[in-house]
Amino acid sequence: MTENEIGRYIVDAAIKIHREMGPGLLESVYEIVLAYELRQLDLYVKRQVPVAIKYRSIRFDEGFKADLIVENKVIIELKCVEKLANSHKKQLLTYLRMADLKLGFLLNFSQSLMKNGITRMVNGLADG
Repeated sequence: MTENEIGRYIVDAAIKIHREMGPGLLESVYEIVLAYELRQLDLYVKRQVPVAIKYRSIRFDEGFKADLIVENKVIIELKCVEKLANSHKKQLLTYLRMADLKLGFLLNFSQSLMKNGITRMVNGLADG
């Protein structure tokens, strides 16, 4: 399954959850439910995944924790904030580079319409 195919499942699941649960809950609630929904689609999902980083020639096993990684290909960062800051987008792009992944989603569940809370970020991925 390609990153873009996985991305379609992620977006559909996020919209479904937002419609059912509404905006403004804790990020951890959306994380649990989104992981559940994606697993129901037979996708491999890991939560709170430690991602190693390299600094100079030193490897640190737990540089950061990704909220969700789907099929070892797509990072999902969940937010529940009034408005996303540029730093949130920069953070996800850095996570993608550090994890050597090509696609990530920043999902802000505080928006009144979920489609307005979805930010797709790429790190060298062709559209498709």
